Amino acid sequence: MVLTKNISNTYQVDFKKLPIVPHWLQEIRNTGMQDFLNVGFPTARKGNEKWKYTNVSPIAGIDFRLSENETFNLKEIKEKIFWDEKWINLIFINGQFNSYLSDEIDKEPISIVPISALSNNLDIAQNIEDQLGSLIDLSDEGFAALNTAFVSDGITITIPENTMYDKLINVVFFNSGGLNAVSHPRVFVNAGSNSSTSIMETYLGGSQNISLTNSVSEIILNEGAIVNHYRLLDESSTTYDVGYGRVKLGKKSQFMSRSFFKGAAIGRYDLNVLIDGEEAYCDLQGLYLTTGSQHMDNFINIDHVAPNGKSNLLYKGILDGKSRAVFGGTVVVRREAQKTNSIQSDKNLLLSSEAEIDSKPALYIYADDVKCAHGATAGNVDAETIFYMLSRGINIEDASKLLLYGFAAEIINSIAIIELRNKFESYFLSALPDYKFEF
Repeated sequence: MVLTKNISNTYQVDFKKLPIVPHWLQEIRNTGMQDFLNVGFPTARKGNEKWKYTNVSPIAGIDFRLSENETFNLKEIKEKIFWDEKWINLIFINGQFNSYLSDEIDKEPISIVPISALSNNLDIAQNIEDQLGSLIDLSDEGFAALNTAFVSDGITITIPENTMYDKLINVVFFNSGGLNAVSHPRVFVNAGSNSSTSIMETYLGGSQNISLTNSVSEIILNEGAIVNHYRLLDESSTTYDVGYGRVKLGKKSQFMSRSFFKGAAIGRYDLNVLIDGEEAYCDLQGLYLTTGSQHMDNFINIDHVAPNGKSNLLYKGILDGKSRAVFGGTVVVRREAQKTNSIQSDKNLLLSSEAEIDSKPALYIYADDVKCAHGATAGNVDAETIFYMLSRGINIEDASKLLLYGFAAEIINSIAIIELRNKFESYFLSALPDYKFEF
């Protein structure tokens, strides 16, 4: 990949001001900064297939400075996020863990430790020392390298083997939207053998100021582990958000992902799932709403290495105004991954003649005993559907709203946690555009 190296000296100055961390973490930071200096931002328009449809020059052209911590009270935060007293709610303000706003974590039967507290938790630090950063290739990803260079805080979650943890772990990264401010959230999850858990990452906030959220999440599932993962991006129309998700599945493990996007000037979610164990399964579903001049890029990849694996990939988009969405979905089936069963699909509703979707699903199959399919659709609702609803006494406004929600409901209804499903249903019903299908 061809990348530019026009890197502002600001990042190097801020790097030298970072707080002291354990030696092993400082080594990870140093590697991240060196890789970032080597590759820079992916602004090249040629030879840059992974970023072909997303122009990050607006991000590369700004001298972002590290966000400063700010004070909020719990009432203010609750008004902005999904919150339930039955969940474990972990609040980060501008990338920094806020223990005052968060629930107590010391008494839980699992390990939840902020990265900033690893120096006081040597046992946990030793367990993740060789794993943090192991799932992502920094030499090819400038944003991920920059995140790693600035790792100061974030959350580490370890689920012991044979532990069925039934509380949703609600990790909230709130961006207060300081002028040209950047935060680098980090999430690390290790799900022990035959364990199960549910985790939600929320990225929200922003203001009328330009700001950047640059996150990396790594999730390791050991044999038989089950992880339900939810992700919500809802930042302001002046916020840039680049997020990486890296997941590794062991034998007979299951990873269910539900990703939702509603707000950002430029949003990018790069999710890569490695099916490394036999009979492992992943189900990746996403829903994105774009309007105005928003740009959302979903770059979703599944790599089948082991045999008898299954994967399902379904993303849906509703586009309005002059917005643009990008879907790049790639499934690779290695020669050793015989008897793989994989389906991928991207479906989009275009509500405006000026909205645009670039969809590029792809299959690379090197095994000969597989069941694989892929497809992509984009368009408006056909006239017969509208006429049928009108003939049943439903007015055009209600019919349009019902059809939009019906399109989105397939993803929303797949949320396993009832309380969370209800919150997302209300959230997206209120977020759907006031649109009237006309023919």
